[in-house]
Amino acid sequence: MIYTITLNPALDRTIWIDRIRDDVSNRILDEKSFAGGKSIDVSKVLKNFGVDNIALGFVGGFAGSELEGRLLNEGIHTDFIRVSGETRTNIILHEKETGRQLAFNALGQEIHPSELMQLVEQIESLPCPEVVTIGGSLPPGISPEIYRKIITMVSKCRARIVLDVDGQSLSVGIKAHPNIIKPNIHELSELVGRELKEMDEIVEAAREINQSGVELVLVSMGARGILLVANGEEYMAVPPNVKVENTIGAGDSAVAGFVYGLITGKDLKESLTYAAAAGTATTTRSGTALCQKDDFLKIVPQVKLNVLHGGD
Repeated sequence: MIYTITLNPALDRTIWIDRIRDDVSNRILDEKSFAGGKSIDVSKVLKNFGVDNIALGFVGGFAGSELEGRLLNEGIHTDFIRVSGETRTNIILHEKETGRQLAFNALGQEIHPSELMQLVEQIESLPCPEVVTIGGSLPPGISPEIYRKIITMVSKCRARIVLDVDGQSLSVGIKAHPNIIKPNIHELSELVGRELKEMDEIVEAAREINQSGVELVLVSMGARGILLVANGEEYMAVPPNVKVENTIGAGDSAVAGFVYGLITGKDLKESLTYAAAAGTATTTRSGTALCQKDDFLKIVPQVKLNVLHGGD
């Protein structure tokens, strides 16, 4: 079984307007709500690809119930810890005239120590999973140490662990040696303590993390593609040019695409190609809707894979 862990999920309320104007009433053209959060997005894409999985994390209040209901309607299994606070709601604004996208992300509800321990006990009692993805921000009341704790617990089962977090959460989490991390260039720069711009600088930084005990480093680089560095194998997957409707969830979709490759027996090159295709497919959809398998399959043959080092 595949488990996804999102400690700070959200309802993403997405609003479309013509253009934001000061001191006037800005009319909403359309609005939709989506269940959001990094690993929840992974769950949704995997389900779109026909892969069953179980979403874990914290939910609370009316917004938490709505989030669970939306996932249920999408056929996604959940086993969330119910908490006393209210699940956060994020606001995403799309300006149709300019194509500009503005995201306002809430902090989230505070998690009490007793609620945190419910999650720890739940994860300790899980049957050994095949893959665990962990992603997203931390809600108030939780230390980044929780990521190290989760990775240590899950590692006992020899599951493949994907960590997609940033800042202190990433620097603490990698001390437990997850199998895979997926920073973007900014997050990787912060992790190694220097600004990264050129490709050789990015590759070298990824090598450092790889050599420190992280089996595989994926670096998402937007339209430039995704870099993979893993024990002497280095590849770059470059997606085709597409009309971008939205960028939210693209990185999470890339994680799902890579996991989909791994669990279907693909090698690293093919799995990386799947990651680039899934992330790109999501950018072609409006709002925070995520890629569908048909979109993904059309893009896969258009991804260009460059071998930087190693491989056949």
